[in-house]
Amino acid sequence: MDIAQLIAGRDRHRIISCGPATLVREAIRILAERRIGAMPVMENGRVAGIFSERDVLYRLAEEGAICLDRQVGEVMTAPAITVDRQMTANDALALMTRRRVRHLPVVEGETMIGFISIGDIVKSRIDEVEAEAEQMRVYIQTA
Repeated sequence: MDIAQLIAGRDRHRIISCGPATLVREAIRILAERRIGAMPVMENGRVAGIFSERDVLYRLAEEGAICLDRQVGEVMTAPAITVDRQMTANDALALMTRRRVRHLPVVEGETMIGFISIGDIVKSRIDEVEAEAEQMRVYIQTA
């Protein structure tokens, strides 16, 4: 399976994001309300970085609560590691593992066309394995 199949049918305009000038406390509120672990930080229509729960934890540990009044652009992970729609899900999973990230913007040129999580990839892999297992059961029963 490739990333294009993973994001097929998703509306890229529904991706939750914020700008670099967003206050960290507001970005945290968005993550909590939407029950998501990260979101792309968009600037001039391009992915400037990723803001995640980890960014908050690391800054809180370093600075304390004062970091909540900083701008996301000061604490986000940048530059963002991105993938394109042609990459396989397995290659994206390997990239996430190697770079120790859980979310990847999917870009075409400089335009973000999707946003995937490690959970999206794991779910697709489980679906593939279950389909293969079912095919094997059918084959064995009819052989």
